[in-house]
Order: sequence, then C-alpha cells, then structure tokens
Amino acid sequence: MSPDLPPEPVFHDWPLPYEERLAARPRGQVDLVVIHCTELPDLAKAREFGERVLYDSGTGNSGHYYIDRDGSIHVFVKPDRIAHHTRSYNERSVGIELVNRGRYPDWLDSRRQAMEEPYTDEQVAALVGLLAWLRHEIPSLEFIAGHEDLDVSQVPASDNLHQQVFRKRDPGPRFPWSKVLDAVPLERIRP
Repeated sequence: MSPDLPPEPVFHDWPLPYEERLAARPRGQVDLVVIHCTELPDLAKAREFGERVLYDSGTGNSGHYYIDRDGSIHVFVKPDRIAHHTRSYNERSVGIELVNRGRYPDWLDSRRQAMEEPYTDEQVAALVGLLAWLRHEIPSLEFIAGHEDLDVSQVPASDNLHQQVFRKRDPGPRFPWSKVLDAVPLERIRP
C-alpha cells in the first residue's frame, strides 16, 4: 500500500431495510461531511430509530456511518445514496453518527440541555480514520460541519412552551473539533 493511501477502515455492513429506496447519487456530488451524535443510549436504539419509516417513499432518518463507543464503524447507508440526516444538506453530504447520549431522553427540556457524555478515544480515532479514507474515496469532499452548525432552528421547550431551545445541538460541546480538524484537511463550515 502506498504511504499516501489511508487504510480502509473495518466496516460492519448493516444496511437499513430501505437503503435501496433512497435516491442514488454520484459520489462527485458529495462535498460535505456532517457530524452528528445519536442522542440515544446505544447503537441498538439508534438502529431502531433508523429503521423507522417516516416518509411516503418508505424511508426514514439515518446517517450513513455509525461509530459506536468501542470505535466500531457500522454502515447503515452507502455514501452513493442520499440519506436523510440534515435538512437542506442531504444531497451533498455524508452523515456520520457517533453513539452518544447527548440530551437523551429529554431532548427539548430546557432544564436538560447539557450534553455531558465525552466521546471515547476509540470513537475519535475511528472517526479520523474514516474521514481520511472518505477524503481519498470521494475527492470532491472538502467541507465538514456539525449538525448544530447547519440546523440552528429553535423550537418551544417541552417543559415551557414560552422558552425556546435549539432543535439540534449535536455533536455538542464535548466533541473534539480541534483534534479532528488537525488530523484531516477539511474546512469547517458554519453558514
């Protein structure tokens, strides 16, 4: 293997039942990676949420890659399909979900907006490896963003309809942006 080629990560293929119903796209259309956290207790719960059919097309919401706390990478949707993970950015992006509790189970409760679970060293190492590999596999890839950078909408808090909270806060304040950006040459965007 050439020293310029990043090693291919170990992937655990676990395609969603509706993956083939998601629109196909050329990889050259992808220029952005969006980092998420599942805001769920574990990978099994994330899978359950990903399998839920929410649209007339017979598809639901899901990222492409899920990285568990042990660093294992699970492929729910291949990057040549458009997954539903970030409003208005799906056609051009790959979604990577890191298993993390986030604000679970009170996502919109104004008293529980802290995101305290740290990301594991294994998750961060797996993410850096995946991003390096994706940069090689998808030459058009040049940008990275957190879900919270792209979806800044606010909604009424579940405990107080007169107070607004952010709909999305992931990957959140515990995400090691500097470590990831130092390791992989992607430009962080915040529209």
